[in-house]
Amino acid sequence: MPRTVNTFVVGQGELDVWLLPPPDTPRDIPMSELDAYERGRADAYRRSDDRRMYAAAHVGLRRILAVYTGIAPSRIVLAGERYDGEGRRYGRPKVLGVPGIAPEFSLSHSHGLAVVVVAEVRVGADVQRLPSAETTEACLPALHPAEQAELGGLPELERPVAFGRLWTRKEAYLKGLGTGLTRGADLDYLGEAGLAERPAGWVVGNVPLCHSHVAAVALSGSGDRRIAMRAVPPECLYAPDAVERIGALEPVLRTVVRDRGRPEPRVG
Repeated sequence: MPRTVNTFVVGQGELDVWLLPPPDTPRDIPMSELDAYERGRADAYRRSDDRRMYAAAHVGLRRILAVYTGIAPSRIVLAGERYDGEGRRYGRPKVLGVPGIAPEFSLSHSHGLAVVVVAEVRVGADVQRLPSAETTEACLPALHPAEQAELGGLPELERPVAFGRLWTRKEAYLKGLGTGLTRGADLDYLGEAGLAERPAGWVVGNVPLCHSHVAAVALSGSGDRRIAMRAVPPECLYAPDAVERIGALEPVLRTVVRDRGRPEPRVG
């Protein structure tokens, strides 16, 4: 919650989740706020929709981080996350040059929706559009053996949702580690049946979202984590005074991610 006129502070055991929409038109994206690396990454996408979503997500990230740091979006210096030769991410992103302790954050975007999470500990987040049955079956062999058995025991109609939830938990955890998918997806168990077998020292769980997407977060440490979710409307995110408007938004949902358990929704 806000602690000063200019900045937010996320407290111990808390996580802020921001849902970001795509812009209505490419003209809405202030590309000048991105650095050279981000602009290069945007240009590398072949599809125009993917380029626009990447650029919009990173503009949104910068404007949200401005709420926590008091630094103008275009002056925020980001480092850490990079891509290997096959397009896989590795390294944990971070903010440089912030007086005191910089906020920890993670960004993910998929098919028209971006998610930014901010915490005071190492954190990862992932959002995915719900996979098809074909994608689910094709990816099963890449999973941890216990995860394969768990999903294989479900009715076919239930597998895509269960796989989407599992995969976002796995990617959120790997992003929190900083390895991304350069670490094999079969090495760590993030299933639902054996919660005690999940990686120690991390709280990993799915968060409530719309019917078309699934999302998950991973935070280092232990203990239940309180989550405040905010949805940023397009007219707010892309306004000239976006940072001020974002800073005035109230949570649309409060929930709890249980340590080694499922999230427990709470309204209010």
